[in-house]
Parts: sequence; C-alpha cells; structure tokens
Amino acid sequence: MNIESAAVNILKRGVELDTKKRYTEALVCYQEGLQVLVDKMRDENDDAKKSYLRKKVEEYMNRAETIKRLVLKQKEEGKFHEQVQIENNSTGHGYKTLFGRFLDEEVQYVVVEDPYIRSFHQCQNFLRLCEILVKSCENLRIIKLKTSKDGKSEANQNAWFINLTDDLEKYGIKLLVEYSETLHDRQIILSSGWIIKIGRGLDFYKAPNNKFCLGVYDLDLRQCHETTVDIVHSKNVKQSCG
Repeated sequence: MNIESAAVNILKRGVELDTKKRYTEALVCYQEGLQVLVDKMRDENDDAKKSYLRKKVEEYMNRAETIKRLVLKQKEEGKFHEQVQIENNSTGHGYKTLFGRFLDEEVQYVVVEDPYIRSFHQCQNFLRLCEILVKSCENLRIIKLKTSKDGKSEANQNAWFINLTDDLEKYGIKLLVEYSETLHDRQIILSSGWIIKIGRGLDFYKAPNNKFCLGVYDLDLRQCHETTVDIVHSKNVKQSCG
C-alpha cells in the first residue's frame, strides 16, 4: 500500500505539472510513477486489484505518449516553450532538478552565457554546473563559458578557471572561456537543441545563513531569489555548436 501511495503522489505531481504545461517535467513524473505501478502490478495476486492497476497504467501511459508526441511536434515546429517561476525564498531548485532531464548522451557541447561568473561564489556555481554536466552527459567534449572579467580580482578568476580547465581535461572535456564586456544574455545552450534561460543567470541562490547549515552543498535545499526559467528548443543550435 505504501508503494502504491508513493506512485499516486508522483503521478498527482505529474498531473499538476501537466496542467501547468510543464510537459517535460510531467513526463519525468509519469515515467517514475508508472514504473512503481508496473512493479506493484507484477507482484499483485488479487485479480481485481491487478486489473485496476493495469487500467491505471494504461491510462497514464497513454497520457505520457501523448505528451511525448506533443513535445516532439512543438520541437519540430520550433514552438516548444516551458516556463518555471521560482518564488522568493523557495527551495527545491537545484540545477539538476531544474533542467537535469535535458542532460544526456546527446549533449556534446554546452555554451554557458552569464556575465556574472566572476566572484568566488559565482564561480563555485559554475563549478557545480560543470560537475553535473560531467556526471550526466557522457559524450560531452566542450564547455564554453562566456562571461565578463572581474576588475577587483581578475587574477583569482583566471586561477579558478585554470584549475577547472585542468580538471575537466582529465574527463576529456575542454573548457573554453571567452570574456565580453557587452554580454547581457543569461542562458545555457545544449548542443542537443535545448536552451535554458534563467532570468538571474546561475546566481539566483541566496547566501546560506552560515557555513554549517542545510543548503551549503545541496542547492535543492538553498533558498532562492525570485526568477523565471524559460526552456525552449531550437534545431538551429546543432549547426551553431557544430
């Protein structure tokens, strides 16, 4: 019963996201919930219960397939747009939670455009993103960062990027850093075509209350500033990243 309740909660979350047209997030919930229901159904001995579970599996599977077709159609037409509103002081918005579902074997090249990867905590945010990319994108070969120079501690900024470059090379990934004083865009471009635009860039987390509290390392537990995340897809990205 606990397993079934867990599946129901995941699927309810899927329906909620589905209603808000956050289709790729809804799809993740449907797939997770369906897996739990299918496992439960296989272990069920009561025929009536098994029949009920089978009906629910078919119902959610059909909706998941409909969403897949819808997302594919919108991608093909260049009309895909998903938006996440991050409220002030809210939690649960680590980078992997926000857009980890788009980080897969298709990603070979990532461009990060953010004028504020300069101070220590901002560069640490970029480091956290790089860690997720390394773990999630097995065919990743290049990360390109476009940012601005830190006039106050340019030497430190350069040193941090040199250290990160050396480490990424161990994983067969090349880090390219390009400086621009006119950059305003804040977005993460994946060679698979997905573009994640975060209103405040990577630096939308509030400083932790102290160095020994929840959220210091796990960004899902860190309070956030209010910002908007827009996710779109462009077939032209593959050509520009090639």
